[in-house]
Amino acid sequence: MRWALSLALLVLVILPNFLGSYLLTVFIFIFFYAYLGQAWNLLGGYGGQISLGHAAFVGVGAYTSTYLSMTYKLSPWIGMFIGGAAAALLGGVIGYLGFRFGLRGFYFILLTVAFAEICRLIVSHLEPLGGALGLFITFTGNPWQFQFSDNRSYYYIALGMMLASVAIVGAVERSRMGAYLVAIREDEDASEALGVNAFATKLAAIVLSAFLTGMGGTFYANYLFSLQPNTAFGIPLSVEIILRPIVGGSGTLVGPILGSFILSPLAEVSRAYFARGGLSGVHLIIYGSLLIAVVLFFPRGAYPYLRGLLRRLPRRGAP
Repeated sequence: MRWALSLALLVLVILPNFLGSYLLTVFIFIFFYAYLGQAWNLLGGYGGQISLGHAAFVGVGAYTSTYLSMTYKLSPWIGMFIGGAAAALLGGVIGYLGFRFGLRGFYFILLTVAFAEICRLIVSHLEPLGGALGLFITFTGNPWQFQFSDNRSYYYIALGMMLASVAIVGAVERSRMGAYLVAIREDEDASEALGVNAFATKLAAIVLSAFLTGMGGTFYANYLFSLQPNTAFGIPLSVEIILRPIVGGSGTLVGPILGSFILSPLAEVSRAYFARGGLSGVHLIIYGSLLIAVVLFFPRGAYPYLRGLLRRLPRRGAP
């Protein structure tokens, strides 16, 4: 398994030398959404606390680092940590209110959606943040300002972010916190009866998840060179984030990556194809149909199914 992973990593490292501009962009979005999906997976996959407002953390991180860069000339490389900390603070507020009052399931989902909408409305009325029109970043080509003339730089940064998220979530998975999160997901009352501090564990999970997502907001802003409240804090972005681990397999390390490799190319190809024919919203119908198919036929996601299929294959030398 290790040699296969090493080979796959080697292929991804040398791949940009053989890709055109469009395919390079597709891979950048694959890695980026796999990163965001992995950050969500920590809370929603392992902890079972479904959030439909993770776009709020992307928006807070993006606007914080961009505002600091445009106003105080602070490098986004530094601002991304401040943006991540601001998103973690917001995550702590959401987590405290939700978990202290015992909100679960649909009620916790509504809480996360409400905070994302509150953030969107606040930013839309703040003139220093561009108001409803948003912020537009001037391209300078300065790497210190997180700007590159070669798209391959964004490719390697997005790849590094994805690998870093896998390493962080993998470390959590192997830790006591990871075992606590899984126990809470399976039966919170039983885990508390065994001595697990469910409130503190879930709060730590949402803070770490929000921090990672907020750092991704800096990449989001400096790759697109613009920020608008309706997109940075909107429900569609939250859906894009949550679909990757759900389709790939939530609660697994490989799930968000596999889901992103399935959905991101499908989204780009269908959006480009149908937009050319005047059917710009059809890709959303394809998304919905795929999600229905996954829920009906692969309720645990694609990766657990593939893993079980591979285990059933006859091994060399086996009777």
